[in-house]
Amino acid sequence: MSLLRQGRHFILIGLLQWLVDWGVMVALSRLGMAVAGANLAGRVGGALLGFWLNGSITFAVPGRSPGWRQLGRYLVLWCLAAAASTGAVWAIDQGFGLHGAWLGKPLVDGTLALASFVASRHWVYR
Repeated sequence: MSLLRQGRHFILIGLLQWLVDWGVMVALSRLGMAVAGANLAGRVGGALLGFWLNGSITFAVPGRSPGWRQLGRYLVLWCLAAAASTGAVWAIDQGFGLHGAWLGKPLVDGTLALASFVASRHWVYR
């Protein structure tokens, strides 16, 4: 699959992932859960969806589905991105409040998405 096509699929799947992630974070924090925990829960939901869709569509290899090696690499990448996202969203919450965290999360996660695409293409799904 070409870089352009992979990029397009990664963006579309990433948007769906992000909607799940953001929606869970907003819903749980609105119900009173701490922002850091709500963000982490949202990221888990988005991650499960993203691993399956990106492995099956974006970075699919004919005749092979994502296996344990890809899952292990994905988990390492996801943990690093989740820690960075959670730390950044928490810092925004501390500085600008809950609504600031809700609005800042897309900027944080958009930045992480670019790094994630490169790592996924060249390491996770190889």
